Amino acid sequence: MNLSFFDQFSSPSLLGIPLVLLSLLFPALLFPSPGNRWVNNRLSTIQLWLLHLITKQLMIPLNKNGHKWALMLTSLMVMLLTINLLGLLPYTFTPTTQLSMNMALAFPLWLATLLTGLRNKPSASLAHLLPEGTPTPLIPALILIETTSLLIRPLALGVRLTANLTAGHLLIQLISTAAIALAPILPAVSVLTVAILLLLTILEVAVAMIQAYVFVLLLSLYLQENI
Repeated sequence: MNLSFFDQFSSPSLLGIPLVLLSLLFPALLFPSPGNRWVNNRLSTIQLWLLHLITKQLMIPLNKNGHKWALMLTSLMVMLLTINLLGLLPYTFTPTTQLSMNMALAFPLWLATLLTGLRNKPSASLAHLLPEGTPTPLIPALILIETTSLLIRPLALGVRLTANLTAGHLLIQLISTAAIALAPILPAVSVLTVAILLLLTILEVAVAMIQAYVFVLLLSLYLQENI
């Protein structure tokens, strides 16, 4: 029984071929393709409004140099948001519950922000490793602490997204299993459990949206430090 709870996190495959790439590409089918009339229905209008709102929120902490990253950050936000929300549907697979995928997203983007700072403003980037006014005896220790804090940023990004989504999926499966098991024994308790499950599902929708936003927002803050 314990192993079956984690079966939903195993990578799907068909004839031994992993289907993770298909899971990543499927959300793109939900968005309209460009045409002569880009805003041709209400769904496209809502999507454009959401894209404009997301881009505006992500670009607030960045200066003009950081606006070059607007397309990549917005695309990443839309991809994570779509994958997280689709993963809450029954009989679906959520790629963002895989730590390997989240680290593959977090590490290159974090490294890109770091290299951008070292290339454009090396002195300012290295100055973050040592706060101003630090007593001389504490300089080696603080440099070591700040360097460690800098290097674990991509790990924190990946683990945060993975842990929050994995915990939510496990809770949903545990409560739904309990509701099914209690149905023939205690119907009233089963109905109450289903009500709790509905509330938890609403909460998980919010968590899926918030975690996608937090992932991209932290990347934008790391970028702001280096530009």
